[in-house]
Amino acid sequence: MKLNFDSRFFQKKNFEDKAISRYFRNAIRDLQIALKGEEPEVIFNFSYSALIKTGITLIAASGHKVRSRKGHHIKILEKLSQILNNKDIEMIGDRMRKKRNLDLYDGGIIIDLKEAKQYLNFVKEVINKAEGHLKSQNSLF
Repeated sequence: MKLNFDSRFFQKKNFEDKAISRYFRNAIRDLQIALKGEEPEVIFNFSYSALIKTGITLIAASGHKVRSRKGHHIKILEKLSQILNNKDIEMIGDRMRKKRNLDLYDGGIIIDLKEAKQYLNFVKEVINKAEGHLKSQNSLF
């Protein structure tokens, strides 16, 4: 499938494999922090960060750099969903994004441990699929 990258949010750029690997290791690091976390907020926030960083990784592997501007997380989730051919990524990722924004900008929200762990498990699945995708593209290992 041919992906279209909106130039308002993405800039064409070729990345070396080591840069892509570095991006992916950074996503894995955040996932590991979430896995070790005990507080729901830590689990949730690092899960969301790992998801966004995974999207940035796959976008880089597709030859594009994300431009930091209003709405770029939405576009990252959209592209991640398209690259992995999984609409749930965009829907669940957007739900996570909205919760994060409410927590940051609207005085906080309560994330319970069960919900945080559900998001964590979802992000783990996405990262596993992303790793398979990167291996198939020879972008890792």
